Amino acid sequence: MIDIYCERTGPEFWSEPVNALTNVSFFAAFLLLLPVLRRHWPALSNANRMVSVVLMVLLLSICIGSFAFHTIATKPAMSADVIPISLFQLVFLAAYMHLAMGWGRLEVIAAMAAFFALGALCSALPLPLNGSQTYIAALVFLSILATSHHGHSQRHPKALWLAVACFTLALCFRTLDSLVCPLWPLGLHFLWHLTNGVVLYLCVQAYLDRVSSDTFK
Repeated sequence: MIDIYCERTGPEFWSEPVNALTNVSFFAAFLLLLPVLRRHWPALSNANRMVSVVLMVLLLSICIGSFAFHTIATKPAMSADVIPISLFQLVFLAAYMHLAMGWGRLEVIAAMAAFFALGALCSALPLPLNGSQTYIAALVFLSILATSHHGHSQRHPKALWLAVACFTLALCFRTLDSLVCPLWPLGLHFLWHLTNGVVLYLCVQAYLDRVSSDTFK
């Protein structure tokens, strides 16, 4: 059993009921994105359709994997939680830079190498962030994409900046989770789930808006 959150007090399946059930935020994001994807679908290229489907599948996988980890709490369940999150980050960032921003392949490869390097550096630093330093690279690169989206998108220019704001808030909840245990045994990790559901919704919405806009065809 892996016990790293305030709410868990034992090895039982429902030892983290709030952390487990708040993964519904990812499923809610998936459901809310279905009509958005349907509306944009005719304007999407085949490549963007494939990326959109992959992101939607990963969104569901995040929901399932995180639920498994907060109930079973084993190493395989942790992998089921971490892998879809990592894949979502990689697919979204690479696809946004290449298909939405029009960066060349070498530029995207260089950017993704920088993303991995920053992620490795932050993970290696002994920062008192309760493990949240592993997401600093994602926050930095999301901010870079938000700057581009804000400067060019005509329909939802603030979507990615809202995602940046929500992700920053989510990281605060994740970081403070262990610190509030003595005062609030439930912890704050469930707020990380709820806020990240909004983050992922905004990211996919921004991507669909950007790649289906006539401005970028």
